[in-house]
Amino acid sequence: MDKQLIDLFIKNAIAEDLGDGDHTSNSTIPAGTSGKAKLIIKEDGILAGITLALEIFHQIDSELHTEIFLNDGDEVKYGHIAFTVTGSTHSILLAERLVLNCMQRMSGIATKTNRIVKMLKPYQTRLLDTRKTTPGMRYLEKWAVKIGGGVNHRIGLYDMILIKDNHVDYAGGIANAINASNHYLADKGKQLEIEIEVRNLEELNQVLETGKVQRIMLDNFDFPDLRKAVELIDHRYITEASGGITEENITEYADCGVDFISMGALTHSVKSLDMSLKAY
Repeated sequence: MDKQLIDLFIKNAIAEDLGDGDHTSNSTIPAGTSGKAKLIIKEDGILAGITLALEIFHQIDSELHTEIFLNDGDEVKYGHIAFTVTGSTHSILLAERLVLNCMQRMSGIATKTNRIVKMLKPYQTRLLDTRKTTPGMRYLEKWAVKIGGGVNHRIGLYDMILIKDNHVDYAGGIANAINASNHYLADKGKQLEIEIEVRNLEELNQVLETGKVQRIMLDNFDFPDLRKAVELIDHRYITEASGGITEENITEYADCGVDFISMGALTHSVKSLDMSLKAY
């Protein structure tokens, strides 16, 4: 966990919610009141966000006491209790929505990721996430993908060179884009992987003639062309299939022999896992 990044996220999220005060709690509950609450799971799935919840509670009120019964990555069922929290009622109520928002979304992502990872078990293919994330929550959403058993692709624009179709078109072709990227890395003294997206077998052949990349993304290939592409690459480069991939067809893509499959739907189109934080 990146503590500095998480602390900043929590600080900003609290400021967004709190404004000049929680006037509902301040008006209805006397100051100094203590209470207890429990996190109740209301839907089967994979739990994610426990570690984050502890950080939220601690940053809001270091005197809150938590008792943890379940951990990130655990399979959960309806009715399970993930943890209890005891202390200032005002602090618990301030933390409630932030904890739930994060845990519900992270658990939804982990649940979907885990379901697809299990589908890929008979194959050598691994599941990748993308940059199609909620602004401000990318770290949390990619964290949830890892908890669910998936693999994080690049975190942002800074940790890999990924030459996509627009880059190729603006650069004046595949060879130009690849060569320029390699010159850039040499000039800057950076060691980053280079991946390039290809849209058809003709573009793939141009990449194979040029070389100087580590990964090839095969975007929106039909199954016969994808099999042919994997055969042409012949393990010389890491292969990734992307574009139009769903739970319904993902095993067909995996059966073509690619190393990775990337799915934006892991983070941009996910159903949150139902849970609630209840006083008791």
